[in-house]
Amino acid sequence: MELHFDFCIASRFKRSLRVDQYISDMAEIVSRNQLKQRLVEIRVNENPAKLSRKVSAGDRIEITLALPPSPSLEPEEIDLDIVYEDRNVIVINKPQGMVVHPAPGNYTGTLVHGLLHYRDIEAEENDFRPGIVHRLDKDTSGILITAKNEVAHKFLSDQFAEKTTRKTYFALCRGWVAADFGHIEGQFGRSPRNRQRFTVLEQGGKYASTRYKVICRWKDTSFVALYPETGRTHQLRVHMRHIGHPILGDVLYGAGEKDGCSLMLHAFELRIQLPGNSEKSTFRAFLDRRFARLIRDLKKDSVKDI
Repeated sequence: MELHFDFCIASRFKRSLRVDQYISDMAEIVSRNQLKQRLVEIRVNENPAKLSRKVSAGDRIEITLALPPSPSLEPEEIDLDIVYEDRNVIVINKPQGMVVHPAPGNYTGTLVHGLLHYRDIEAEENDFRPGIVHRLDKDTSGILITAKNEVAHKFLSDQFAEKTTRKTYFALCRGWVAADFGHIEGQFGRSPRNRQRFTVLEQGGKYASTRYKVICRWKDTSFVALYPETGRTHQLRVHMRHIGHPILGDVLYGAGEKDGCSLMLHAFELRIQLPGNSEKSTFRAFLDRRFARLIRDLKKDSVKDI
């Protein structure tokens, strides 16, 4: 099976781009990596073309792509850190590096595969996120709640949609965050320069809001509690970069390869009402070894500097 796309570049488009860059960044059909992997044929103005071909306003692009492989939803025996469980929910402390649900490039070894094995159930056809109510980035560790049935899923999802949950994250950020408390807000959306990244926009996009509190400072690093009031993709990472203090280990929004560590962002606490309960419950996932190790090293360096 194949997918075929046929479109013309609008006359208002004022610059020239490589055809692969236009397809991924402007048309947003697939990423450049996916384009390379799945490309069957590409034509520009009815002539065969290479991905490096330059295109501009008025050009007609025809592209044929192979369908992506179907995600495997076979249960996998994966060690899950269960924080809480009842007949409606499972609360998990997700480790850094684990993908929540199948997606291109991650069709096995996800939290969903582990849940299917743990609960010994079958996912419905074409449902690649059974039980998933919200998500954490692959490199973000911490607390995550999942639903065992449709009623619980809707009950929990409605609270996230209505913003009645309360979440607290911990982050180690580069630099000395001067203000003890702060509020970062504004319009939020994809970067016009790099469609894989999000950014704070002057106009357009959607509103995003994050409050923060500095817990401790060591030398050139700040330990910060983050309280997201909206739930945009990469929101906390973008907001900390926006005020000049990217989260350590963030290759996409900082200079993570220079930090020598993984993304130092952890979902510490979730406050939410469970099905059948009249009061909200609070769940916590305490910092893992990588956080504890880095904090210990930061404390030692600060003492040496004194």
